[in-house]
Amino acid sequence: MLCLDFEDRLTDYLDGALPAEAQRDCAEHALRCPVCHDLLSEVRAGVAACLTSLVPVEPAAGLEARLIQRTAPESAMTCEEFENHLTDYLDGFLPATLYHRWERHAALCANCTELPGAVVRSIGACYTALSEELPMPATLHARILEETIGTANAREVRASPGARFLERLRALLDATVTPQFATVATMLLVAVLVGTTTISDDGSIRGMYRVGLRLAAQTYVRGATSAAQSDSLPEGLRRVAGEWADVVSESAAQEARGKVDAKSSDQGDGK
Repeated sequence: MLCLDFEDRLTDYLDGALPAEAQRDCAEHALRCPVCHDLLSEVRAGVAACLTSLVPVEPAAGLEARLIQRTAPESAMTCEEFENHLTDYLDGFLPATLYHRWERHAALCANCTELPGAVVRSIGACYTALSEELPMPATLHARILEETIGTANAREVRASPGARFLERLRALLDATVTPQFATVATMLLVAVLVGTTTISDDGSIRGMYRVGLRLAAQTYVRGATSAAQSDSLPEGLRRVAGEWADVVSESAAQEARGKVDAKSSDQGDGK
């Protein structure tokens, strides 16, 4: 094998990509030829040095964002749009397209880079302040009394013993009498409803009152008549009872005649 052929096949020889016979020929030539042997050693040492010194280099911060901004400027975002989408970004509700545009703007804009961190720290401070129980100032109670009643000494505006006794009595009466008043009011309401629907002639409270007066007059007439006819009462009482019975009967008769006349008058006006 010539040295020129060895140099042409050196890369494939090191990679082990040659056929078995060609691989053996290159190895024999490297052993016989000092020049090619030194070349092979130098190439092997150089490859080893490259492999040991090769350290992955991190791209500069914002390199991808700057490349996209240069190649696709229409995808850029303004600072106002960045602030409008800040809450959605922190809550995780930002769509994918807006999400990447938002992050590229945060990496490139010096005014907006620190804004998300500041907002997150402010929210954390608010939650911390709400969860912590702050001590009450020592003079708060005195200041409240001073602003409301004009003095920090509550004994100076304390009510008199009589007023306190009346207030306690009123509270006791309210606790005991109010439920009874409610029951009585309910019973009166039911009685009025039943009376207006069953007793009253026109379905009103006034009609129920007139019927009640008429029944009372009838009851009084019966009682007076019975007293006038009783032999156990003195003559004077029987005479007075009879006269009052006649007066009440006449009054009831006049009232009845007045109602009939008024009804007839209303019917005539209607015709």
